[in-house]
Amino acid sequence: MTARLNATSSVSVDEYQLFRDFLQQACGILLGDNKQYLVTSRLRKIMEQEGIESLGVLVQTLKKASSRALKETVVDAMTTNETLWFRDNHPFRILSDILLPEFSERGGIKPVRIWSAACSTGQEPYSMTMVAEEFKRAKPGKLKSGIKVVATDISQTVLANAKSGEYEMLAIGRGLSKERLNAYFVEKAPGVWKVKPDLMKHVEFRLLNLLDRYSILGKFDVIFCRNVLIYFSAELKLDILSRMHQALNKGGYLVLGASESLNGLSDKFEMIQCRPGIIYRAI
Repeated sequence: MTARLNATSSVSVDEYQLFRDFLQQACGILLGDNKQYLVTSRLRKIMEQEGIESLGVLVQTLKKASSRALKETVVDAMTTNETLWFRDNHPFRILSDILLPEFSERGGIKPVRIWSAACSTGQEPYSMTMVAEEFKRAKPGKLKSGIKVVATDISQTVLANAKSGEYEMLAIGRGLSKERLNAYFVEKAPGVWKVKPDLMKHVEFRLLNLLDRYSILGKFDVIFCRNVLIYFSAELKLDILSRMHQALNKGGYLVLGASESLNGLSDKFEMIQCRPGIIYRAI
């Protein structure tokens, strides 16, 4: 029998709570109350394909060791991948006007290492590399070592898109100027633009669940973790931010989303007012 779950299907309170628990354990996302419509609308097609008729049966299936691929598909479907080029603008001005000049003055032969956490389809890390290229052109001889961006996400699907560096005009038009399009992209096919190799070589994409260990990534000078912590519980936020502090070099910087803040970690980070914007320096 083919499953027929739809956006108006009845989902019991117990089923919904089971799925909420599964999702939080799997990737940290904490669903709010009364989000049954969101769940059914995002999972309807998957459940029909798998012949699963209820959310409760889905959770039971996901708990089986043989359901790893299905688990990844479900988490992928429930992950919000909203992004655009130079999102919010001021974090990239801070990178260009404050952080890169500071690291450039420090010198050194190693590139500035930046972690783009929850990078989605790649707009954030590629935006960083554009900023670095423009900084080097504006200040010849500075930032000789360049930058290295490690971009991570929990979704295999969005990482594959990011690694390809290919974007259709709808995605290109979300925050990317015509000047930057012409400078950093080539038109691969009508309406499809690809990031130039000279830019792509500075970015390494890796699969990572923020609940996992970060030591495999190495140490960073800057971490961008924007607009993702809002989906986690207060306890998980504290854990993630504490571990990000450990992943930063001493004096390194953490950049959060506009609606996110550090609570209870004043012993690990110093707040820096940038006007506009706030960043946090590891102490």
